[in-house]
Amino acid sequence: MESVKLSLGPFQGITDAPFRNVFKKHFGGIDKYYTPFFTGIQKDHAKNMQVEEIDPRFNDVETLTPQILSTDAEEILRFAYQCKELGYKEINLNMGCPFPRVANKKRGSGLLPYPEKIEVMLNAVFERIDLKFSIKCRLGYFNPEEIFPVIEVFNHYPLSELIIHPRIGKQLYKGDADVKRFAELIPMIKAPLVYNGDIVSMESFGRIREQVQPVNEFMLGRGLLANPFLAEEIKGVWEDDKKERLHAYVIDLYEERLHHAGGSPKVLGRMKELWSYLMNSFDESQDIWRKIKKINALKEYEEAVETVFREHQVI
Repeated sequence: MESVKLSLGPFQGITDAPFRNVFKKHFGGIDKYYTPFFTGIQKDHAKNMQVEEIDPRFNDVETLTPQILSTDAEEILRFAYQCKELGYKEINLNMGCPFPRVANKKRGSGLLPYPEKIEVMLNAVFERIDLKFSIKCRLGYFNPEEIFPVIEVFNHYPLSELIIHPRIGKQLYKGDADVKRFAELIPMIKAPLVYNGDIVSMESFGRIREQVQPVNEFMLGRGLLANPFLAEEIKGVWEDDKKERLHAYVIDLYEERLHHAGGSPKVLGRMKELWSYLMNSFDESQDIWRKIKKINALKEYEEAVETVFREHQVI
């Protein structure tokens, strides 16, 4: 299925530069990556823009799109300018984050009930921006009807792409993605459209793809964290030896995180977060998770991982 384009959605705390680089080393199928969101770009040459997460020495600028969480046009423009200086061709605006600490400030999906604010912001951005600009959003925050006036606003601007996750912010990740509603929106949207949400297997991908034709670009999220082979399977380039490859990936990512953290046990938090998804690649997943989540020492973690790969099967 080579004609399909696949991207990996951003996850705060998981899909940072070390993760992306290790993932690309071990798995194929992903055409595009996004950084977890940046925020607080208060000035030119901001300190939080001088980090490995976005430094071209540690990232492939041809396949990575930096993301910002903001409602301030000036901040977005500062971010765009600094990204362009680093060699990036596109930035993405996060209008989809559902978490209350973000949404209650009318940011992320919390901005979607206010199309007039969105229009003022985008007017100011598109007056001066000189690189590609895309948006990731949901159907709304309080209800899915909120997307309709927002689409009217989006259609005024030359977005490089519009990624829609068909849930509302209030849902967080509960319930099912509203694929039918997404399909109804397709003819209304001028920008290149990307589908995101609930692609967790070949079966779910096939079912969703059938419903959203002619859309041919898809963003993978939790499904890829749970099954790192998913993009390869979708594209038909999957190779056997799953267990060996998965083991090498887990070890490599742990060692990379440990190196970046100077050997600090704080890496366990990020590895546990990944395992909360990755456990679903194994039989007896809940048993594995019970063992992993209570670990507090590096040696314990290392022993637990070896036990998982020795005693459990990849499914």
